[in-house]
Amino acid sequence: MTATSGLVQLGRRRLGWRQADLGVRIGCSASTVSRLEASRHPADIRLLTAAATAVGLPPTLLAAACGITTGADPRPTRVAPHAPPTEEDPMHRRTLLTAAGTAVPASLLLAIDDALALTPTGAGAGTVPVDQRLGQARKMWDTGRHTALLAELPGLLGDAHRAARSRTPLDHARLSACYLLATQVLGKIGRYERARLTADRATTYAAVAESPIATAAAARELSIVLRHQDQPAAAQRLVLAALAEVEATGLTTGTQTAAYAQMLCTTAYTAARTGDRTQALAMITEARRAAHRLPDTGPADRLFRISPAGADLYAVGVHWALGDAGAALEAGRHLRPDQFPTPERTSRMHTDLARAWWQYGKPEQTARELLAALRVSPSEVRDRPSIRTIVTDLSSRHPRTPGVRELTLALAR
Repeated sequence: MTATSGLVQLGRRRLGWRQADLGVRIGCSASTVSRLEASRHPADIRLLTAAATAVGLPPTLLAAACGITTGADPRPTRVAPHAPPTEEDPMHRRTLLTAAGTAVPASLLLAIDDALALTPTGAGAGTVPVDQRLGQARKMWDTGRHTALLAELPGLLGDAHRAARSRTPLDHARLSACYLLATQVLGKIGRYERARLTADRATTYAAVAESPIATAAAARELSIVLRHQDQPAAAQRLVLAALAEVEATGLTTGTQTAAYAQMLCTTAYTAARTGDRTQALAMITEARRAAHRLPDTGPADRLFRISPAGADLYAVGVHWALGDAGAALEAGRHLRPDQFPTPERTSRMHTDLARAWWQYGKPEQTARELLAALRVSPSEVRDRPSIRTIVTDLSSRHPRTPGVRELTLALAR
């Protein structure tokens, strides 16, 4: 792999794109993108340049990676609008390039790296019970306060590890839940390599706790990470095995039914992303049937909080992933903000509908839904790479559409 192709791969993953997604943008197949990223000597410089541009690789960095010098005055690469010019070593530049494109400070990601490299042993507040700290952290997630949550995680993990010295199943289940929350927020902002580590640890501690529900929740999050890392087959095997374990309980409780419905939603979406229409539609149909046995709002402390409206929202995503924007919009026709109990879920409803409208070729409706998402939970628009891409495309192609200027300014803050 060349330095440039490696940066292309890094940029693609930062945006949350599959190789097929990048291929659509530069006019080639997923296999061609795969060869481009793996090649030590790319033969098609035009295609390489197009890929680098699509993922946001600065022209100066592209030239440097290719060993090209220009006649322009050499200046340090700026990676933030107001960053002072500094000389950067390659590792520092890579860290900042990876952090670019979201509102999340790089320092918080480095603190997470430290916590994952050296298992925390009580760096948190200590005087507050872990379940209370976890509840507070979940509220940060629910309200879209990603920056605050990332700042909280190292201390929370430290306290959870210290509590787990008791070796009780409950404390190990709580430790798994802390790593699960870390996986969710890291995945939300497109940091899948870190999310893979936290998902693995969530899985490990759930197994130690011998909790079927915690194990299913960890398997689901790990499968989502694997899907984003272009490993859909592994993701499906993992989530289907966990789904079978949940189904084997007999689904006699609301918790088990919620886990079953949520896992079905996840495997339906994964199948849709790989183009398996038959499985995707069968799974989402069964998920919606199961979810309609659940209350309209799941308990706040439940690992699986799926609701009938939540399953319908997944159906929007499944049809969108299958490329059927009309069916996606039909599936979401009756969705309303008051059906979702948290800003994170309400905003997600708006962004999923925005994706469907954008796929349908309707910039006005797309901007309207994105503005609604922005006003409910700004981080859902600012921090998610795929949504930032839609805003960027809207600004480029339809700059005069009502709301696009406000969206563009929100990303620049």
